[in-house]
Amino acid sequence: MLPLPVRPEVGWRQTLRLPRDHYVRLDSNDYSVHPGVIGRRVEVHAACLQREVSAREAHGGEGRIRAARFPSRKSLEDFDYDHARGLKRETIAHLGILDFVAAKENVVLLGPPGTGKTHVATGLAIRACQAGHRVHFATASQWVDRLAAAHHAGRLQDELRRLDRYPVLVIDEVGYIPSNRKRPTCSSSWSSPATNEPA
Repeated sequence: MLPLPVRPEVGWRQTLRLPRDHYVRLDSNDYSVHPGVIGRRVEVHAACLQREVSAREAHGGEGRIRAARFPSRKSLEDFDYDHARGLKRETIAHLGILDFVAAKENVVLLGPPGTGKTHVATGLAIRACQAGHRVHFATASQWVDRLAAAHHAGRLQDELRRLDRYPVLVIDEVGYIPSNRKRPTCSSSWSSPATNEPA
């Protein structure tokens, strides 16, 4: 056996769950010792690893999209900018880079009903899922019910810690929270670094 330290990229190691000292071993008895032949075999191994990484990332993205519980699947590419006159393509394109996730910043989408806020929020969140981020989507009313139930059960702090693990939380339909329902105020106890995206 001729060990060649062909180290996979860091992302490959994480996706394939390889140990840090993993390397490719080539059997020099099967091939000529000519470097070109060994090089081609290394390229084949690298191509196989890349294909496996791509398959796992695609499968993981779909799993994250299902786990996020979107009401419907919408993409930024399908958004009708003619319908939302005041919205700039450049702004949405910049948000689509997902810099706000890494910076742990909030994105707030404001506007009258029917202007595409949910579509844009869903498109951004789906893109975040595809980029490897965990996302959770719910309406503001659902979030309030969820946190109120946790508060009444005495596990509000546990629920907030659990939500802290999501880099992207989408809070949709903020304007539709009934004001006559009595709910405990939990916002003062939540100092989450997670990104919230009201829409």
